[in-house]
Amino acid sequence: MLELRLVQGSLLKKVLESVKDLVNDANFDCSATGFSLQAMDSSHVALVALLLRSEGFEHYRCDRNLSMGMNLNNMAKMLKCAGNDDIVTIKADDGGDTVTFMFESPTQDKIADFEMKLMDIDSEHLGIPEAEFQAIVRMPSAEFARICKDLSSIGDTVVISVTKEGVKFSTRGDIGTANIVCRQNTTVDKPEDATVIEMQEPVSLTFALRYMNSFTKATPLSNQVTISLSSELPVVVEYKVAEMGYIRFYLAPKLEEDDIENQAEARPEVNKKPKEEPIVDAKPISEIKPKLEVKPEDESKPQIESTTAVGSKEEIDLMDDE
Repeated sequence: MLELRLVQGSLLKKVLESVKDLVNDANFDCSATGFSLQAMDSSHVALVALLLRSEGFEHYRCDRNLSMGMNLNNMAKMLKCAGNDDIVTIKADDGGDTVTFMFESPTQDKIADFEMKLMDIDSEHLGIPEAEFQAIVRMPSAEFARICKDLSSIGDTVVISVTKEGVKFSTRGDIGTANIVCRQNTTVDKPEDATVIEMQEPVSLTFALRYMNSFTKATPLSNQVTISLSSELPVVVEYKVAEMGYIRFYLAPKLEEDDIENQAEARPEVNKKPKEEPIVDAKPISEIKPKLEVKPEDESKPQIESTTAVGSKEEIDLMDDE
């Protein structure tokens, strides 16, 4: 038996709005520790991980681990029927094929329930190890969303560079280029307006703006966004969900044009090796070997013998004629 009661029902609505355009179908995993989701987008480029800890719910009951496959667009439609102040309750039976959403108004003068069919979804749960990043940037989420939106009108990709001077967002397109630099700023009245940069070493990576703009749909969930960067790892864009969990987006960096050109130049050099194999082939060596042998001396001997042999034969013929 699963029963979850969330007083801040609007949180669940915001979570679904931030994920539904990236992932169509996904399994919600319920355990004693919390309510979680992990899924990849249809092109298998981005990964989303959601965790809502059990302590954040007013009432949380999960008798055994349960996985519920849902279409996120359909789930979002259900949650749109709830008011922003409504209390949301999710119920499901063990082994059942439906899930029930119940919405209660704060004054409890209105109660609505919606039942949705569950889906069988095959998905692998990826183990995401904790990693040390070369740079971690914490900045206002609204500012990050504005930057991604502005840059997408110029180009398709964004280069995020972190140095001791700050974090720079840059793009290049047909109409020109754009660069936006955010410097560290901790002397602000509100902590959520601060920009904090923790850098172990400089890093510069390129990402598709289409995905970054999709991630920023989680902006209403949190005033701050954390961007973790490392040259050999996907970027992690994290939004806190109140005090009860987080939603994390993972995106692999794109290869820059210089890297692609270098790889293209390197490939022919590697491919030339098989073409040069005839030089190292056994045939030329076999042709050289006779030249190194002392065959001319051997060939001269038969010639001398043959001439003497012919000479002696002629003498015999003459003797016969006589």
